[in-house]
Amino acid sequence: MDPKNPENQEDQQPPLTLPIASISFALSTILPTHFLTPPKIYKPNKLKIPTQISSLSNLTLSSSFPPTKPNFKSTISSNPLHNTLTLNPLRPSQPSNTAALRRASIIWFRNDLRVHDNECLNSAYNESMSVLPVYCFDPRDYGKSSSGFDKTGPYRATFLIESVSDLRKSLQARGSDLVVRIGKPETVLVELAKAVGAEAVYAHREVSYDEVKEEDKIESVMKDEALEVKYFWGSTLYNVDDLPFKLEEMPTNYGGFREKVQGLEVRKTIEALDQLKGLPTRGDVEPGEIPSLVDLGLNPSATMGQNGKQTANASLVGGENEALQRLRKFAAECQAQPNKENKDGTTDSIYGANFSCKISPWLAMGCLSPRSMFDELKKSTSRTISAASGKKDGGSGTGLNWLMYELLWRDFFRFITKKYSAAKQNSAAPVTACVGSAA
Repeated sequence: MDPKNPENQEDQQPPLTLPIASISFALSTILPTHFLTPPKIYKPNKLKIPTQISSLSNLTLSSSFPPTKPNFKSTISSNPLHNTLTLNPLRPSQPSNTAALRRASIIWFRNDLRVHDNECLNSAYNESMSVLPVYCFDPRDYGKSSSGFDKTGPYRATFLIESVSDLRKSLQARGSDLVVRIGKPETVLVELAKAVGAEAVYAHREVSYDEVKEEDKIESVMKDEALEVKYFWGSTLYNVDDLPFKLEEMPTNYGGFREKVQGLEVRKTIEALDQLKGLPTRGDVEPGEIPSLVDLGLNPSATMGQNGKQTANASLVGGENEALQRLRKFAAECQAQPNKENKDGTTDSIYGANFSCKISPWLAMGCLSPRSMFDELKKSTSRTISAASGKKDGGSGTGLNWLMYELLWRDFFRFITKKYSAAKQNSAAPVTACVGSAA
């Protein structure tokens, strides 16, 4: 430092004193702020950041806001059974500790009108906070065909209505309900999904050409709405994923099919849930009425005989509960009555044609699964169940081998239908099958 040059001395002093002054100033301002006046910091935060529940409650209770209107136009008829959805202001959603659960999902019931052994139903409730079960009476399934006949006759329609009604009662007994609509599923399901804020649709796959096309429409529409569609398989004794061959390589004759699936393990049945989660709180969707034959364009008098009483066909009561009762009764008969074979090889047992008549309507509607039937009869008898007994008739003679014979025929027809009705299947070889009955 040069004492004769004061300007140089002043230039060198700031670097020595500024850091000390800066540190002193910072400490003197930070400490009083956090320890002496905390209310000034937290009080404004309470006013500026209200909780979600309080803000939604104020929105719902305020009388200054106009009623909420749906942002889409309903395409369902003005018939009372086709009422459009009324959307009320949103309710606060229920908190969840499981982030992986979907907030809401829809179960689309088709030919699986049961709560027992229903993988689709159980998966939806295990993966969602709330679930909306839905059944659609598709207008395309009713009316006259090009040949002039009813697409769905009055007997089948009555059986279906009873089955849907029974399913609703079963769901209600478990804390849920069934929403019923008349309309095209690709339209109804989208409207309901928007109403309840659903994130996915659960359903069982079907096999016919029209049903496969319907599934394609559903997937296309739901994809546009950013909704996931999850399909399951539950209409046969053997699961399609367990077959020892690809579906497109399935044998086209029953004998070849039976040989390939011989010894294949049947999956265990799925127990019905005792308690179901409630319906989604958003949307306030009305369950709707179950239609009558008149609502479906059918004549109720067609199920009546000339004496004014119901005919024999109309005496069959649809529904899962009726199916389970008949199954238990049939299992008891199997256990109590031995199979007596006559000299000519015929039998005087409860199997054969009587077997199909007693069970097939409920199997066709999905009120009873083939696996449930297999399990119940296996538990109720000590006889060995095998896919083939080694007899020339392929196991169709006596005993519970007849059960496997019938159910395998049923599997064959459903798998072969699925093979040739796939939407992307352009050509197919002819199907060959020997004469036989199927449950």
